[in-house]
Amino acid sequence: MQDRITKAKEEIENLVVNNLEEIEAFRIKYLSKKGVIASLFADFKNVPNEEKKAVGQELNTLKTLALNKVNELKESFACSDIKKSGMDLSLPSAPLTVGSRHPLSKVRNEIVEIFTRLGFTVSEGPEIDDDWHNFSALNFPEEHPARDMQDTFFIENKPDIVLHTHTSNIQVHDMEEMELPIRCVTPGRVFRNEAISARAHCIFHQVEALYIDENVSFADLKQTLTYFAKEMFGKETEIRLRPSYFPFTEPSAEMDVSCSLCKGKGCNVCKGTGWLEILGCGMVDPNVMKLNKIDSEKYTGFALGMGIERIAMLKYGIKDLRLFFENDIRFLEQFSVNI
Repeated sequence: MQDRITKAKEEIENLVVNNLEEIEAFRIKYLSKKGVIASLFADFKNVPNEEKKAVGQELNTLKTLALNKVNELKESFACSDIKKSGMDLSLPSAPLTVGSRHPLSKVRNEIVEIFTRLGFTVSEGPEIDDDWHNFSALNFPEEHPARDMQDTFFIENKPDIVLHTHTSNIQVHDMEEMELPIRCVTPGRVFRNEAISARAHCIFHQVEALYIDENVSFADLKQTLTYFAKEMFGKETEIRLRPSYFPFTEPSAEMDVSCSLCKGKGCNVCKGTGWLEILGCGMVDPNVMKLNKIDSEKYTGFALGMGIERIAMLKYGIKDLRLFFENDIRFLEQFSVNI
């Protein structure tokens, strides 16, 4: 047994091969199930007990030697192939392209984060909903001219089911299901049947906020809007509110922020006014409260809504809305700094 181990050891140590086929032949000869080492282990049972420990150690050493020899030879041939190919292993590897969040996702998250600091909770809901939640519960009676303000996608053969035209339908679900007081912010994708252009799209994104509690006033709305504008656009930002109309709020207003590009002096972006319109808002109409079974004598509230695309265009100086939907890598790479 000892002579066989010594002979195998010498053959392994002195082995010289010329190609990978010879390496594989060596592996089969020594390390296969019917190879030299397997045969030695099979005969180990015949070794006297007093020699088993020493012989067993030598057999394990022999097996390790053979495995290392195979790996060493394979590695040497691999390095040789690389040298022949002229490959420079010292060159840096090709960089992996790192993705980033879409600019709309970044702006959405920033808006939501600002409102969560004010105690608002995120609320999400269905993109396909019934007429009640999308219109009627928001003070849009049937045949009311206000419905013409929004070109709606209806589900074929189901005129009562629509792709929601605003995320306000989710707020109706919140008023039905949540306990008062309600303070929620609702981001989502909405749909309107509009021609696609640099300023309009049939798909866009909104963030709306709703606050209902006792003694909520227009002053609370103004303070919330002021805080949001300064956090979103900078501490020097000013706001102004202009009277407007929405079926679900009364009184209603449009909010403008001072143009951050010209500092309110007037430029092409703000059309010389020094102001940029960013959202609509108002106090929740008492009739909306009644339709959603909330005591309008006890509770008041405010609602506001903004287009995420509009905010992103102002924040990043983007002039064409379609860029957000085209997945042009040259456009998206500009936002790859922060993942």
